[in-house]
Amino acid sequence: MNIYLDAFIKAFNGTIDWTWKSIIFEIPWYTNYFWGLILISLLVWSLEIFFPWRKQQSFFRKDFWLDAFYMFFNFFIFSIAISGFYKMLNVLFSDLGINDKSLALLNSSSWPIGLRLIIFFIILDFVQWLTHILLHKYPFLWQYHKVHHSVKEMGFAAHLRYHWMENLFYKPLKTFGVMILFGFEPEQAYIVHFVAITIGHFNHSNIKITWGFLKYVINNPVMHLYHHAYDLPKDKIGVNFAISLSVWDYIFKTNYVPEDSGNVKLGFPGDDSFPKGFINQSTYGFTKNKSKTKND
Repeated sequence: MNIYLDAFIKAFNGTIDWTWKSIIFEIPWYTNYFWGLILISLLVWSLEIFFPWRKQQSFFRKDFWLDAFYMFFNFFIFSIAISGFYKMLNVLFSDLGINDKSLALLNSSSWPIGLRLIIFFIILDFVQWLTHILLHKYPFLWQYHKVHHSVKEMGFAAHLRYHWMENLFYKPLKTFGVMILFGFEPEQAYIVHFVAITIGHFNHSNIKITWGFLKYVINNPVMHLYHHAYDLPKDKIGVNFAISLSVWDYIFKTNYVPEDSGNVKLGFPGDDSFPKGFINQSTYGFTKNKSKTKND
């Protein structure tokens, strides 16, 4: 038991130390997610200000600061809180003889790094796309995913407004998917993560970008806006589930973009009674819920 406790404490303290060193620039700039997130956010927000899609929307849109807090909470504060538990699981798996190589179906060690990163990105994105569908399909999971869909005015920071429970669904499935099909996370995986953050920020931004013919491959703000639409096509649990790659929606026929005016009502039926503040939203799903939707 002491082994697990030691692993928990070391991981917890290590994550705090890493976060602090990121803030004071004591880690390599290309792995600095703290300032990297801020830089990407400022870039996309600047584009929103100078090239707004919905011109009537304020620079400091509805819930701007709430979403900004979610951004740092989910990316850093919660990561610190949960890091020790994940490390304990790693120790448990190691004791059971399970590691990144024992589950791998592919031996990618001899592949060029560029190819490894591309495949890592594709696998990671597909697992997230599939998990995203599950969040809409099952009422138990949808209760938590409602937090993300409670956004009423779309902007870049809405990207990381989500219930902390989603971390518990996404991260294990992403890790398992990568271990099964790839074996391990490439050393240069920070490139993939920064690309994913940037695409996610753009997808939620108040900018009209479709990437031309690449819209069939890469997700975009027009496509993702309809994912957040209040009114869904009949008998659909959701549309446009893409995270970074839209190709999955086109392959599996979950794509839906009827027009591109940007004038789409956002949210879900029953969201008028959904909690508004961070604390109440964070405890949502564990208390008696009053808002009902077609998914419930």
